[in-house]
Amino acid sequence: MGVVTGLLLGAGLCLVLWALTSEPSPRRRQSRWSENTSDLLVQAGAPGVTPVALIGACATTGLLVGVLALALTQSPAVATCFAIMGAAAPQALVRGRARSRRAALRTVWPEVVDHLSSGIRAGLSLPEALGQLGTRGPVELRPAFAAFAEDYRVSGRFGDCLDTLKARLADPVADRIVEALRLTREVGGTDLGRLLRTLAGFLREDLRTRGELEARQGWTVNAARLAVAAPWVVLALLSTRPEAASAYDTPAGVAVLAMGAGSSVVAYQLMVRIGRLPEDVRVLR
Repeated sequence: MGVVTGLLLGAGLCLVLWALTSEPSPRRRQSRWSENTSDLLVQAGAPGVTPVALIGACATTGLLVGVLALALTQSPAVATCFAIMGAAAPQALVRGRARSRRAALRTVWPEVVDHLSSGIRAGLSLPEALGQLGTRGPVELRPAFAAFAEDYRVSGRFGDCLDTLKARLADPVADRIVEALRLTREVGGTDLGRLLRTLAGFLREDLRTRGELEARQGWTVNAARLAVAAPWVVLALLSTRPEAASAYDTPAGVAVLAMGAGSSVVAYQLMVRIGRLPEDVRVLR
């Protein structure tokens, strides 16, 4: 009996060690990256753009910026630096637009919850309460809810239409609302109105707190971004002089550019991480 217990304990420890040390499969990593990038594109207001198209835009922009920088500076080292920056520009633009749009939508989600609560109290069914948001809800979200109403009229499958709505919105708040409605539809209950009112109160409180914090940190973040960009603006101006640009093609010049780029990336990422406010993640896909 003791031998069997020892074997089972050893097998369990081996399985735990294997789970902790093994790397996820490339297919799973690719799927997770594709899902996150697709959500980012939807949040940025570009649902028709695929992750592969975004990669192509990054490569094309980097190539064009590199060729233009090489033509102006005649320095491969300097052109390479600006090509890398150009390649990162489309993704940075998408992230910036997604951040701005999330901030704008954060102000209208309480209104969406209030509309749903009012419709349910008025006796509307859950599909009808959601569908009316396509005409009476916030302007930014009307297309998604109008598409939900159209899907439900065509198929009549509430669960499938909710899944499509979640994909169109790609928002953690929308996920919580949709899953609350799905649960109420499937198991019933009379607490949905109270749940929606409580959620609306939480969203408004979070909006007030986040607005105060963002107002205080806005000038600090902008100053840090200016401090990171300033050396590269100076480099671009200096590289217009042939003798200055040729100095960066030497091994010492390449080392200076590499250290400067590394310092800029580390400093910017550190600034972003320190000043980042908590963001909701999609756990109810």
